[in-house]
Amino acid sequence: MSGINIVSTGGYAPLLAVTNDDMSRIVDTNDEWIRTRTGISQRRMSNCEPTWYMGAMASKQAIERAGIDPKEIGLIISSTITNDFVTPSAACLIQRETGAVNAAAFDLGAACSGFVYAVDTACRFLATDDSLKYVLISANENLSYITNFTDRSSCVLFGDGAAAVILEKSDKLFTSWLGADGTGAKFLYAKNEYAHSPFTTEEHFTVDDQTDPEVKHRLLVQDGKEVYKFATKALPTAAKNAADKIGLDINDIDLFIPHQANIRIIETAAKNLGVSMDKFFTNIDMHGNTSSASIPIALNEAAEKGVLKRGMKVCLVGFGAGLTLGAAIIEY
Repeated sequence: MSGINIVSTGGYAPLLAVTNDDMSRIVDTNDEWIRTRTGISQRRMSNCEPTWYMGAMASKQAIERAGIDPKEIGLIISSTITNDFVTPSAACLIQRETGAVNAAAFDLGAACSGFVYAVDTACRFLATDDSLKYVLISANENLSYITNFTDRSSCVLFGDGAAAVILEKSDKLFTSWLGADGTGAKFLYAKNEYAHSPFTTEEHFTVDDQTDPEVKHRLLVQDGKEVYKFATKALPTAAKNAADKIGLDINDIDLFIPHQANIRIIETAAKNLGVSMDKFFTNIDMHGNTSSASIPIALNEAAEKGVLKRGMKVCLVGFGAGLTLGAAIIEY
């Protein structure tokens, strides 16, 4: 498969910054407990900004930085698990706001691996459609929509935000690997709430979805221990599998930009991979876990700070609910 070039990046961080001390006012926790266990000092939370709005703002910045006409964008992929609507897609609203009138648009849901899944999908579109010039990927998450703010073990982790990239076809290095393990769906989930039709009988058709039948709300439920065990293995597995597809030595990768789930997860996963943390870019301390938006938010910040330089081999690696995992190794 041919490669891609990241033409530009963009980001949007809500202005509302929620510190660990702020969290301690609503649940029994404190700054030291949160920082030592997660690496998080604060997280941004939307102050009524819709998910699509954050994605549109990040996308507009990426388009402006690319210096392209939005009419040249042929496809918009929005990665999100917190769309404001069942329908339309966030991608369609981002298309409306950015003026990318010639773009097809759809949402992709793969939780915290969503951006990596979207990059892989975009690469395949670019490789098979010569008329497609640019693809816009926007990862936008309002995890505060589904965070259980009475669960002190999980509510301190999550934040909101968005980031976007403009991609074009290129001969640059590219390899990717995607995976999933649906048997672990019960370890991290949020149920949907739908009304039954007036024709529903009392004898409901049920299946064992492995979730807790007592959980009636649509908020995130997480088994922290199981997620930790999965994530610390998923990162090295995905990165190695992507590298092995092209015979690339994992040590030749210049920079790893992982899903910003928890600094302890990243540190343990890096050790399992056999790579120094010096090669990992993290910003979880100021953003928290923003699900699929976390990798592109970090990518955008690494570019803005000059940590990410042209010609670098970069591994984008995600893992999350589903359970899903994936890595894309690119030349920036």
